[in-house]
Amino acid sequence: MLTDPVFYAVAIPAVIFAGVSKGGFGSGAAFASTPILALVVGPGIALGVMLPLLMLVDAATLRPYWRKWSWPDARLLILGGVPGVTLGAALWRVAPDDVFRVLIGLVSLGFVAWQLFGARAILRAEPRPYPKWVGLFTGTIAGFTSFVSHAGGPPVAVYLLARGLAKTTYQATTVLTFWAINIVKFVPYAFLGIFTTETLLVDLVLAPFALVGAWLGVKAHRIVPERLFFGLTYTMLTLAGTKLLYDAFT
Repeated sequence: MLTDPVFYAVAIPAVIFAGVSKGGFGSGAAFASTPILALVVGPGIALGVMLPLLMLVDAATLRPYWRKWSWPDARLLILGGVPGVTLGAALWRVAPDDVFRVLIGLVSLGFVAWQLFGARAILRAEPRPYPKWVGLFTGTIAGFTSFVSHAGGPPVAVYLLARGLAKTTYQATTVLTFWAINIVKFVPYAFLGIFTTETLLVDLVLAPFALVGAWLGVKAHRIVPERLFFGLTYTMLTLAGTKLLYDAFT
């Protein structure tokens, strides 16, 4: 992997894309990088490569959005995320790689289906207050899906957008939420052996591209049409998710 040009041909655009998504578009599409990487390496390797890079992007994007977040919403999501991460770690101990190919594939296709067939009707609903348990439950789902596929963005997006937050408040809240959840994930990832010497060396090579993506995302937050960005995301997720399911079942 460390010297494989095919891997880098896939990984570099995927990492830049993740940085752009996390830096400017609420993290909802950042997890596309994991199923894309899982096409050329195992799911565990893809997860191990991406987490330090996602944490680097989190750190780089905290400053531009500092204190622009909704702390009550972020707090509920973070607290709920901890048991979700724990559940994901428990599953990791007993499940083979194909289970995670299926999970990542299903989350990818499910996210696209949700966007195409249901999201717009949901997101046009009148913003309203929710009981605290809704935020905690959403955080638990996000913690679990984030652990097994770095895909915590979609459930958080549903919750925050339905809360009626302004664009920058929404973006800042996702940055803070996943900065905390990714720190929580780092410990079980390390104990489960998801990180290796090779994945960490690859991260050193890919780190500049993650930072470039984060910088581009912050700059693009106000100028790039979201429809264009997410249209490309849905296409990539559909292709990658279908391929992962095919690999898992064949």
